[in-house]
Amino acid sequence: MSSITTSALDTPVRRSVERTCDDLAILLLAVVAIVAGLTFRDYGLGWDDYTHAEYADLLLRMYGSGFKDTGALSFANLYMYGGGFDMAAALLHKIIPLELFETRRLLGAVVGLIGLAVTWRLARRVGGPLAGLATLLLLALCPTFYGHMFMNPKDAPFAVSMVILILGLVRLAEEYPAPSPRTVLIVGLGAGLSIGCRILGGLALVYAIVGFVPLLIEEVRKQGPREAIRRFAHVVYVLLPGLAFGYLVMGLVWPWSIMEADHPFKALTYFSHFFEKPWKEMFDGALVSVPDMPWSYLPTLFALQLPEVLLGLLVAGIVGSFTSLSRLDVTARRKTILLMLTLAATLPLVIAMVKRPALYNGIRHFVFVIPPMAVLAGVSFAWGMNWLKDHHRRWQPAALAVFTFGLLLPLSEMIRLHPYEYTHFNHIAGTVRAADNYFMLDYWGLALKQASDGLRQELIERQEFAPQGRKWKVAVCGPQRPAQVALGPDFTIGWDSQSADFAMTLGEFYCKGLTAPVMVEIKRDDVVFARVYDIRGRPIPTLLAIPAP
Repeated sequence: MSSITTSALDTPVRRSVERTCDDLAILLLAVVAIVAGLTFRDYGLGWDDYTHAEYADLLLRMYGSGFKDTGALSFANLYMYGGGFDMAAALLHKIIPLELFETRRLLGAVVGLIGLAVTWRLARRVGGPLAGLATLLLLALCPTFYGHMFMNPKDAPFAVSMVILILGLVRLAEEYPAPSPRTVLIVGLGAGLSIGCRILGGLALVYAIVGFVPLLIEEVRKQGPREAIRRFAHVVYVLLPGLAFGYLVMGLVWPWSIMEADHPFKALTYFSHFFEKPWKEMFDGALVSVPDMPWSYLPTLFALQLPEVLLGLLVAGIVGSFTSLSRLDVTARRKTILLMLTLAATLPLVIAMVKRPALYNGIRHFVFVIPPMAVLAGVSFAWGMNWLKDHHRRWQPAALAVFTFGLLLPLSEMIRLHPYEYTHFNHIAGTVRAADNYFMLDYWGLALKQASDGLRQELIERQEFAPQGRKWKVAVCGPQRPAQVALGPDFTIGWDSQSADFAMTLGEFYCKGLTAPVMVEIKRDDVVFARVYDIRGRPIPTLLAIPAP
């Protein structure tokens, strides 16, 4: 992996390859932006959206009152998270002609697009233009990342913040021991945003400490211990303004964190233990309490949900990174960069497998490891093409064809699943059709938006109106606030199915299949994501298939 060049593809003019790859990358970003701009309204609300919108109002009220109104500092458990995304969405809502939750979806798309662009630049810096383009394709066509960027107000912005920080650390390794002001700024901004999103951003310190070992060993060997220490101290000194800037950014997006010096450590302790009443989720065909998930939870879901081409190239990238540590022809800077990327892609998973915290909602809490995974995979692809150029040039078109086919598989699934891309399972798992019997799919409850739209349309076509003197009553098995927003003011919602006119249920294991006429059915790949039943005059005691936790 140390010998990657920008001329991995056979061409008489090296600059043309660079220009072509960069032009294609910019074109791809433009295509993603256009698609996102046309489709962001399709994504429904999840369980947390309404609460996050309330948190944003409290934060803005606190800033507007000069910190006299401190309700945000004790709101649910969200005060232990940053609210930067939520505040930005609330402020943007005041200046653009969109509804609040449409604004949140649009801002999510913008943040995701920034993440794609930063990841592209990171991979380009590490492996050249071809690696950058391959990485961008792999990440943009990763259904898990793409789907979450629209509707996940915590994990998707955190993933983007972390890749900004990783870019800063990579630049720091390249420029050591004299980092440029731009690198110092990127490190500070990335640190402030990432820790300001989730305290887990502190893991980047581990990436840096461990990752810089090869470079520091080389410094001691070449410069001597005293000079190596002096150079290291100089780098720390130069970074101080950037870290101070990062602290201010963290305080801005997560004000609770700077109210007292130990608050970040309290948040770390708090999230290291499960903080809610345990419930059960479907994993590998069995109902398992979330604090008791097996160590195999994350590796299983990553293996079954990431695209096959990304998985294959990722494994090659990890092997290549560790192999490079023992190679004499690989520079210490290169080893440091590859080691940091490998740690960023794997260490959080290893820690979770060893510590076994409460795990739930699939891999959404670990979306932040997907961009560095994509970088390793893209760099691996560029290395492979370069190796083929030097040894088996005639196989380059075949390798490119296999790569293209690998990208078309998740693309076709994304089109079929839209707007539920985040529920994707790859062909190893048998796609969502087979995975539905073993794992949770729409755990966010996004399908209730489309089910709500379908119910309203069905009533219009039937020319039915609510009974005199009241609104339509809908019993909902799933997130109720999002259902209320999607249904609008002509409906009331609740759990009481005995007095309701209609029942709206997710296609998840905890919602009962009812013996009643189906008015609306939301399906993807023959899997039911949501249904609306007409239960007027029918005794339906409950919508739950299992007791509530």
